Amino acid sequence: MSKQLKILGTRGIPANHGGFETFAEHLALYLKARGWQVTVYCQEDGAGPVHEDVWQGVRRVHIPTSQQGVLGTIIFDWRSTLHAAREPGAVLTLGYNTAVFCLWYRIKGLRNFINMDGIEWRRQKWGLLARSWFYLNERAGAWLGNHLVADHPAIKRHLTTRVSAKKITTIAYRAPRIDTANVDLLAPYGVIANGYAIVIARAEPENSVLEIVRAWSRKPRGLKLLVLGKYEKDHAYQSKVLQAASGEVIFPGAIYQADKVGALRYFARLYIHGHQVGGTNPSLVEALGAANPVLAHDNPFNFWVAGTEAAYFECEDTCSYVFDRILQDEPRLATMRTASLWRHAEAFTWEKILGEYENLLLNT
Repeated sequence: MSKQLKILGTRGIPANHGGFETFAEHLALYLKARGWQVTVYCQEDGAGPVHEDVWQGVRRVHIPTSQQGVLGTIIFDWRSTLHAAREPGAVLTLGYNTAVFCLWYRIKGLRNFINMDGIEWRRQKWGLLARSWFYLNERAGAWLGNHLVADHPAIKRHLTTRVSAKKITTIAYRAPRIDTANVDLLAPYGVIANGYAIVIARAEPENSVLEIVRAWSRKPRGLKLLVLGKYEKDHAYQSKVLQAASGEVIFPGAIYQADKVGALRYFARLYIHGHQVGGTNPSLVEALGAANPVLAHDNPFNFWVAGTEAAYFECEDTCSYVFDRILQDEPRLATMRTASLWRHAEAFTWEKILGEYENLLLNT
Protein backbone atom coordinates (compact mmCIF):
# COMPACT_ATOMS: atom_id res chain seq x y z
CA MET A 1 0.00 0.00 0.00
CA SER A 2 1.31 3.49 -0.89
CA LYS A 3 1.94 5.79 2.05
CA GLN A 4 -0.77 8.28 1.14
CA LEU A 5 -3.65 9.05 3.49
CA LYS A 6 -6.58 11.46 3.51
CA ILE A 7 -8.25 12.17 6.85
CA LEU A 8 -11.91 13.21 6.87
CA GLY A 9 -14.64 13.61 9.46
CA THR A 10 -13.23 16.44 11.59
CA ARG A 11 -13.36 20.22 11.41
CA GLY A 12 -9.64 20.20 10.67
CA ILE A 13 -6.25 20.89 12.16
CA PRO A 14 -4.72 22.33 14.27
CA ALA A 15 -7.18 21.03 16.83
CA ASN A 16 -9.60 23.57 18.30
CA HIS A 17 -12.82 21.64 18.68
CA GLY A 18 -12.60 18.17 20.21
CA GLY A 19 -11.18 14.71 20.51
CA PHE A 20 -11.25 13.68 16.85
CA GLU A 21 -9.52 16.92 15.82
CA THR A 22 -6.79 16.33 18.40
CA PHE A 23 -6.34 12.78 17.17
CA ALA A 24 -6.26 13.88 13.51
CA GLU A 25 -3.55 16.43 14.30
CA HIS A 26 -1.33 13.96 16.12
CA LEU A 27 -1.82 11.17 13.59
CA ALA A 28 -1.11 13.48 10.64
CA LEU A 29 2.12 14.77 12.18
CA TYR A 30 3.17 11.27 13.25
CA LEU A 31 2.67 9.81 9.79
CA LYS A 32 4.25 12.78 8.04
CA ALA A 33 7.39 12.29 10.16
CA ARG A 34 7.44 8.65 9.02
CA GLY A 35 7.34 9.46 5.32
CA TRP A 36 3.62 9.59 4.60
CA GLN A 37 1.85 12.10 2.38
CA VAL A 38 -1.08 13.21 4.54
CA THR A 39 -4.09 15.36 3.63
CA VAL A 40 -6.56 16.64 6.21
CA TYR A 41 -9.89 18.17 5.20
CA CYS A 42 -10.81 21.34 7.09
CA GLN A 43 -14.22 22.97 7.43
CA GLU A 44 -14.41 26.76 7.23
CA ASP A 45 -17.36 29.02 7.93
CA GLY A 46 -18.49 31.20 5.06
CA ALA A 47 -18.49 31.07 1.28
CA GLY A 48 -15.73 30.84 -1.30
CA PRO A 49 -13.73 28.35 -3.33
CA VAL A 50 -11.95 25.27 -2.04
CA HIS A 51 -8.32 26.11 -1.34
CA GLU A 52 -5.22 24.37 -0.01
CA ASP A 53 -2.22 25.11 2.14
CA VAL A 54 0.47 23.22 4.05
CA TRP A 55 0.66 23.15 7.84
CA GLN A 56 3.78 21.62 9.41
CA GLY A 57 4.25 19.46 6.33
CA VAL A 58 0.63 18.29 6.22
CA ARG A 59 -1.54 19.26 3.27
CA ARG A 60 -4.81 20.87 4.26
CA VAL A 61 -7.82 21.16 1.98
CA HIS A 62 -10.12 23.95 3.17
CA ILE A 63 -13.79 23.69 2.23
CA PRO A 64 -15.91 26.76 3.07
CA THR A 65 -19.48 26.05 4.17
CA SER A 66 -22.00 28.88 4.57
CA GLN A 67 -24.63 26.72 6.30
CA GLN A 68 -24.40 26.31 10.06
CA GLY A 69 -24.99 23.38 12.41
CA VAL A 70 -25.80 19.85 11.33
CA LEU A 71 -26.68 20.82 7.76
CA GLY A 72 -23.36 22.58 7.34
CA THR A 73 -21.50 19.52 8.59
CA ILE A 74 -23.35 17.23 6.19
CA ILE A 75 -22.59 19.51 3.23
CA PHE A 76 -18.94 19.75 4.27
CA ASP A 77 -18.68 15.95 4.54
CA TRP A 78 -20.24 15.50 1.09
CA ARG A 79 -17.94 18.01 -0.58
CA SER A 80 -14.91 16.51 1.21
CA THR A 81 -15.89 13.05 0.00
CA LEU A 82 -16.18 14.16 -3.60
CA HIS A 83 -12.81 15.89 -3.45
CA ALA A 84 -11.03 12.99 -1.71
CA ALA A 85 -12.46 10.46 -4.15
CA ARG A 86 -10.73 12.19 -7.08
CA GLU A 87 -7.25 11.42 -5.74
CA PRO A 88 -5.29 8.23 -5.05
CA GLY A 89 -4.48 7.00 -1.56
CA ALA A 90 -6.32 5.50 1.37
CA VAL A 91 -9.03 7.32 3.31
CA LEU A 92 -9.50 7.43 7.09
CA THR A 93 -13.00 8.56 8.02
CA LEU A 94 -13.37 9.61 11.66
CA GLY A 95 -16.94 8.91 12.71
CA TYR A 96 -19.85 7.41 10.79
CA ASN A 97 -22.36 10.27 10.93
CA THR A 98 -22.41 10.60 7.13
CA ALA A 99 -21.16 7.12 6.25
CA VAL A 100 -23.67 6.76 3.41
CA PHE A 101 -21.33 9.02 1.43
CA CYS A 102 -18.65 6.34 1.63
CA LEU A 103 -20.41 4.53 -1.21
CA TRP A 104 -18.51 6.91 -3.47
CA TYR A 105 -15.16 5.48 -2.30
CA ARG A 106 -16.40 2.00 -3.12
CA ILE A 107 -17.38 3.13 -6.61
CA LYS A 108 -13.95 4.74 -7.08
CA GLY A 109 -12.09 1.71 -5.71
CA LEU A 110 -10.46 3.54 -2.81
CA ARG A 111 -9.69 1.82 0.48
CA ASN A 112 -11.62 3.42 3.33
CA PHE A 113 -10.94 2.88 7.03
CA ILE A 114 -13.73 4.11 9.30
CA ASN A 115 -13.42 4.83 13.01
CA MET A 116 -16.94 3.89 14.13
CA ASP A 117 -16.85 6.00 17.32
CA GLY A 118 -19.67 5.29 19.82
CA ILE A 119 -23.21 3.95 19.43
CA GLU A 120 -24.60 7.39 18.71
CA TRP A 121 -28.18 6.32 17.95
CA ARG A 122 -28.61 5.06 21.52
CA ARG A 123 -28.02 8.45 23.12
CA GLN A 124 -31.02 9.84 24.95
CA LYS A 125 -30.51 13.40 23.73
CA TRP A 126 -31.47 12.61 20.12
CA GLY A 127 -35.00 12.64 18.75
CA LEU A 128 -36.44 9.95 16.50
CA LEU A 129 -35.25 11.56 13.25
CA ALA A 130 -31.67 11.98 14.45
CA ARG A 131 -31.56 8.46 15.90
CA SER A 132 -32.83 7.03 12.62
CA TRP A 133 -30.16 8.95 10.70
CA PHE A 134 -27.38 7.71 12.98
CA TYR A 135 -28.69 4.15 12.87
CA LEU A 136 -28.78 4.19 9.06
CA ASN A 137 -25.27 5.56 8.85
CA GLU A 138 -23.89 3.08 11.37
CA ARG A 139 -25.23 0.29 9.17
CA ALA A 140 -23.89 1.99 6.04
CA GLY A 141 -20.44 2.50 7.56
CA ALA A 142 -20.23 -1.14 8.64
CA TRP A 143 -21.07 -2.31 5.13
CA LEU A 144 -19.21 0.27 3.05
CA GLY A 145 -15.96 0.63 4.98
CA ASN A 146 -13.15 -1.65 3.87
CA HIS A 147 -12.06 -1.95 7.49
CA LEU A 148 -13.54 -0.65 10.75
CA VAL A 149 -11.82 0.70 13.86
CA ALA A 150 -13.56 0.28 17.22
CA ASP A 151 -12.17 2.29 20.13
CA HIS A 152 -13.43 -0.20 22.71
CA PRO A 153 -13.96 -3.99 22.85
CA ALA A 154 -17.67 -3.45 23.56
CA ILE A 155 -17.97 -1.39 20.38
CA LYS A 156 -16.31 -4.21 18.46
CA ARG A 157 -18.74 -6.72 19.93
CA HIS A 158 -21.60 -4.49 18.85
CA LEU A 159 -20.21 -4.15 15.32
CA THR A 160 -19.85 -7.91 14.96
CA THR A 161 -23.65 -8.01 14.84
CA ARG A 162 -23.27 -6.10 11.56
CA VAL A 163 -20.12 -7.54 9.95
CA SER A 164 -17.46 -10.18 10.48
CA ALA A 165 -15.06 -9.65 13.36
CA LYS A 166 -12.21 -10.00 10.85
CA LYS A 167 -13.21 -6.64 9.43
CA ILE A 168 -12.82 -4.84 12.78
CA THR A 169 -9.72 -3.78 14.71
CA THR A 170 -9.84 -2.40 18.25
CA ILE A 171 -7.64 0.67 18.78
CA ALA A 172 -8.41 2.76 21.84
CA TYR A 173 -8.35 6.50 22.35
CA ARG A 174 -5.35 8.17 23.92
CA ALA A 175 -4.57 11.05 26.26
CA PRO A 176 -1.36 12.72 27.43
CA ARG A 177 -0.02 12.08 30.89
CA ILE A 178 -0.11 15.10 33.18
CA ASP A 179 2.85 15.09 35.57
CA THR A 180 2.67 18.68 36.77
CA ALA A 181 0.39 21.70 36.68
CA ASN A 182 0.20 25.29 37.94
CA VAL A 183 -1.67 25.30 41.24
CA ASP A 184 -2.31 29.03 40.92
CA LEU A 185 -4.82 28.28 38.16
CA LEU A 186 -7.20 26.85 40.77
CA ALA A 187 -7.78 30.15 42.58
CA PRO A 188 -10.42 31.64 40.23
CA TYR A 189 -12.63 28.59 40.79
CA GLY A 190 -12.71 28.70 44.58
CA VAL A 191 -10.98 25.37 45.17
CA ILE A 192 -7.67 24.20 46.62
CA ALA A 193 -5.46 21.25 45.70
CA ASN A 194 -6.93 17.93 46.85
CA GLY A 195 -9.95 19.76 48.26
CA TYR A 196 -12.48 19.00 45.55
CA ALA A 197 -13.87 16.38 43.22
CA ILE A 198 -14.52 17.13 39.57
CA VAL A 199 -17.08 16.26 36.89
CA ILE A 200 -16.32 17.05 33.24
CA ALA A 201 -19.26 16.15 31.02
CA ARG A 202 -22.00 17.57 28.87
CA ALA A 203 -25.12 18.36 30.88
CA GLU A 204 -27.18 15.44 29.57
CA PRO A 205 -29.21 12.74 31.37
CA GLU A 206 -27.06 9.92 29.98
CA ASN A 207 -24.03 11.41 31.76
CA SER A 208 -25.62 11.04 35.24
CA VAL A 209 -24.83 14.62 36.25
CA LEU A 210 -28.08 15.01 38.19
CA GLU A 211 -27.55 11.77 40.10
CA ILE A 212 -23.98 12.78 40.97
CA VAL A 213 -24.97 16.26 42.20
CA ARG A 214 -27.86 14.89 44.24
CA ALA A 215 -25.65 12.24 45.80
CA TRP A 216 -22.99 14.79 46.70
CA SER A 217 -25.58 17.18 48.14
CA ARG A 218 -27.20 14.70 50.52
CA LYS A 219 -24.89 15.76 53.34
CA PRO A 220 -21.95 18.08 53.99
CA ARG A 221 -18.81 16.57 52.48
CA GLY A 222 -16.19 19.04 53.67
CA LEU A 223 -15.04 19.23 50.03
CA LYS A 224 -16.18 21.02 46.90
CA LEU A 225 -17.69 19.39 43.84
CA LEU A 226 -16.63 21.21 40.67
CA VAL A 227 -19.02 20.58 37.77
CA LEU A 228 -17.63 21.87 34.50
CA GLY A 229 -19.92 22.71 31.61
CA LYS A 230 -22.72 25.01 30.60
CA TYR A 231 -25.68 25.17 33.00
CA GLU A 232 -28.59 27.57 32.49
CA LYS A 233 -31.80 27.97 34.48
CA ASP A 234 -34.03 28.05 31.37
CA HIS A 235 -32.88 24.57 30.27
CA ALA A 236 -35.05 21.85 31.82
CA TYR A 237 -32.34 19.31 32.70
CA GLN A 238 -29.67 21.86 33.57
CA SER A 239 -32.14 23.64 35.85
CA LYS A 240 -32.78 20.40 37.76
CA VAL A 241 -29.04 20.00 38.29
CA LEU A 242 -28.67 23.56 39.56
CA GLN A 243 -31.63 23.20 41.93
CA ALA A 244 -30.28 19.92 43.35
CA ALA A 245 -26.90 21.39 44.26
CA SER A 246 -25.84 22.14 47.80
CA GLY A 247 -23.55 25.05 48.68
CA GLU A 248 -20.56 22.77 48.21
CA VAL A 249 -21.22 22.37 44.46
CA ILE A 250 -19.55 24.88 42.12
CA PHE A 251 -20.56 25.50 38.50
CA PRO A 252 -17.70 27.45 36.85
CA GLY A 253 -19.13 27.14 33.34
CA ALA A 254 -17.48 25.66 30.27
CA ILE A 255 -13.68 25.87 30.33
CA TYR A 256 -11.75 25.30 27.10
CA GLN A 257 -8.22 26.36 27.97
CA ALA A 258 -6.10 23.21 28.11
CA ASP A 259 -3.80 24.45 30.88
CA LYS A 260 -6.72 25.33 33.15
CA VAL A 261 -8.56 22.06 32.56
CA GLY A 262 -5.32 20.16 33.03
CA ALA A 263 -4.68 21.85 36.38
CA LEU A 264 -8.24 21.21 37.56
CA ARG A 265 -7.82 17.54 36.73
CA TYR A 266 -4.34 17.21 38.19
CA PHE A 267 -5.18 18.61 41.61
CA ALA A 268 -8.58 16.92 41.99
CA ARG A 269 -9.13 14.53 44.88
CA LEU A 270 -11.53 12.45 42.77
CA TYR A 271 -12.73 12.40 39.16
CA ILE A 272 -16.38 11.37 38.72
CA HIS A 273 -17.45 9.96 35.37
CA GLY A 274 -21.16 9.38 34.89
CA HIS A 275 -21.29 8.49 31.19
CA GLN A 276 -23.62 5.56 30.60
CA VAL A 277 -22.98 4.94 26.89
CA GLY A 278 -20.14 5.29 24.42
CA GLY A 279 -16.84 3.63 23.76
CA THR A 280 -13.49 4.79 25.10
CA ASN A 281 -14.45 8.20 26.46
CA PRO A 282 -11.68 10.82 26.05
CA SER A 283 -12.42 12.57 29.34
CA LEU A 284 -12.09 9.33 31.28
CA VAL A 285 -8.79 8.50 29.58
CA GLU A 286 -7.54 12.02 30.37
CA ALA A 287 -8.43 11.45 34.02
CA LEU A 288 -6.26 8.33 34.05
CA GLY A 289 -3.38 10.31 32.54
CA ALA A 290 -3.75 12.89 35.32
CA ALA A 291 -3.51 10.15 37.98
CA ASN A 292 -7.05 10.85 39.18
CA PRO A 293 -8.79 8.35 41.42
CA VAL A 294 -11.86 7.47 39.35
CA LEU A 295 -15.47 6.92 40.36
CA ALA A 296 -17.40 5.88 37.24
CA HIS A 297 -20.86 4.74 36.27
CA ASP A 298 -20.87 0.94 36.34
CA ASN A 299 -21.05 -0.25 32.74
CA PRO A 300 -18.79 -2.28 30.40
CA PHE A 301 -17.51 0.83 28.60
CA ASN A 302 -16.15 2.50 31.72
CA PHE A 303 -14.99 -0.69 33.42
CA TRP A 304 -12.70 -1.67 30.56
CA VAL A 305 -11.15 1.80 30.46
CA ALA A 306 -10.72 2.51 34.17
CA GLY A 307 -10.00 -1.02 35.36
CA THR A 308 -10.59 -2.98 38.53
CA GLU A 309 -9.16 -0.49 41.06
CA ALA A 310 -11.56 2.31 40.14
CA ALA A 311 -14.79 2.71 42.10
CA TYR A 312 -18.20 2.37 40.45
CA PHE A 313 -21.79 3.43 41.04
CA GLU A 314 -25.12 2.40 39.53
CA CYS A 315 -27.50 5.14 40.71
CA GLU A 316 -27.78 8.09 43.05
CA ASP A 317 -27.91 5.87 46.15
CA THR A 318 -24.78 3.88 45.30
CA CYS A 319 -22.99 7.06 44.28
CA SER A 320 -23.67 8.60 47.68
CA TYR A 321 -22.56 5.38 49.37
CA VAL A 322 -19.23 5.45 47.53
CA PHE A 323 -18.70 9.09 48.46
CA ASP A 324 -19.19 8.13 52.10
CA ARG A 325 -16.67 5.30 51.80
CA ILE A 326 -13.77 6.77 49.83
CA LEU A 327 -13.64 10.58 50.03
CA GLN A 328 -11.71 10.51 53.33
CA ASP A 329 -9.93 7.19 52.74
CA GLU A 330 -6.44 8.37 51.83
CA PRO A 331 -4.87 4.89 51.40
CA ARG A 332 -7.67 3.87 49.02
CA LEU A 333 -7.34 7.08 47.03
CA ALA A 334 -3.57 6.60 46.77
CA THR A 335 -4.07 3.07 45.43
CA MET A 336 -6.58 4.37 42.90
CA ARG A 337 -4.14 7.06 41.71
CA THR A 338 -1.42 4.51 41.09
CA ALA A 339 -3.85 2.23 39.27
CA SER A 340 -5.00 5.08 37.01
CA LEU A 341 -1.44 5.81 35.91
CA TRP A 342 -0.72 2.14 35.36
CA ARG A 343 -3.84 1.69 33.22
CA HIS A 344 -2.99 4.80 31.20
CA ALA A 345 0.56 3.61 30.50
CA GLU A 346 -0.72 0.15 29.57
CA ALA A 347 -3.28 1.17 26.96
CA PHE A 348 -3.68 4.88 26.25
CA THR A 349 -0.39 6.53 25.25
CA TRP A 350 0.18 8.34 21.96
CA GLU A 351 3.05 6.03 21.01
CA LYS A 352 0.89 2.93 21.30
CA ILE A 353 -2.21 4.30 19.57
CA LEU A 354 -0.50 6.03 16.64
CA GLY A 355 1.73 3.02 16.00
CA GLU A 356 -1.30 0.75 15.91
CA TYR A 357 -2.99 3.00 13.35
CA GLU A 358 0.04 3.02 11.08
CA ASN A 359 0.35 -0.76 11.31
CA LEU A 360 -3.33 -1.09 10.39
CA LEU A 361 -2.98 1.24 7.40
CA LEU A 362 0.07 -0.59 6.10
CA ASN A 363 -1.00 -4.16 6.64
CA THR A 364 -4.78 -4.33 6.15
